[in-house]
Amino acid sequence: MNIPKDPAILLSYVNTMLRDEYSSLDELCRSLDIQQEELEKKLSSIGYTYSPEHNRFK
Repeated sequence: MNIPKDPAILLSYVNTMLRDEYSSLDELCRSLDIQQEELEKKLSSIGYTYSPEHNRFK
């Protein structure tokens, strides 16, 4: 699946999907067939990390 390349747009996209569709980052990554490490690395480049307790990047 194609996901946004721009980190800021990606952040919005992923957090929306986590809020509306998926109960965990692992579930989202498996469903969209994307590498969790790569996603976390890209979002950490703009200062965001995944919070399992909030199920979002913050």
